[in-house]
Parts: sequence; C-alpha cells; structure tokens
Amino acid sequence: MLIDILISACLVISGIFGLVGSFGLIKLPDPMMRLHAPTKATTLGVGGALIASMLYFYFVVGNFSFHELMITLFLFLTAPITGHFIAKTHLHLLHKPADLPPTGTDRPWASYESDAERQRIEAEQAAENPRA
Repeated sequence: MLIDILISACLVISGIFGLVGSFGLIKLPDPMMRLHAPTKATTLGVGGALIASMLYFYFVVGNFSFHELMITLFLFLTAPITGHFIAKTHLHLLHKPADLPPTGTDRPWASYESDAERQRIEAEQAAENPRA
C-alpha cells in the first residue's frame, strides 16, 4: 500500500514536471529561455517516471531493474550537456562578440577566442610591456 502511494507520487510529480517543461517550451519567447524549460523540468519529469518504474519492478515484481537506473543516470548526465551545446550554438549563430556585455576582466568571452589566440595576445602584451 505504501509503495503504491510512493510510485503514484513519483508518477504525478514527474507528470507535473513534464507538463511545466512542455508548457515552457511552447510559451517562452526567447530560444535561450525555451531551452531552459525542457532541459531542466522535462529531465526531472522523465527521471521521476524512471524512478517510479524502478520502484515498481523492485517492490512489486521482485526484480531490480538495472536498465532504468542506467537510463536515469544517462539522462541526468547528457541533458545538461546537450542544453549547453545548443546554447553555445545559438550564441555563435545569432550574436557577435561585440553584442555581448563586457566580461568584467581583460579576458573576452571564452567561447569566442581560442587558447592559441589568447596566448598570442598575451605574448604581444608581454613584449610591449616588459616587467623587470
């Protein structure tokens, strides 16, 4: 009885997260805002359904389901990384480095300058301003 309530709670909570993530994907105005809704809320929604499935198979059926555990771990590891890649692609396609706010340091935004370019600039600055 208690396990049924716990499984049902996981399913209801995962359904709410999935609904909120889907609603955010449709209603939010900016692509960067729309990216946030499915990567966070929907990940928790699918994760909750997988946890409910693991609980069901362990307590009701009597078998530990290793597959759901692996899917949950894979989902929680890959969804934020995928969201980060999509955000960087959006940033590079639609924004120029001059359009972005200042970083607050002498370094530019990290995704717009390679390490080799930064080392070249630092070497030029060191040659112009030698320190004793």
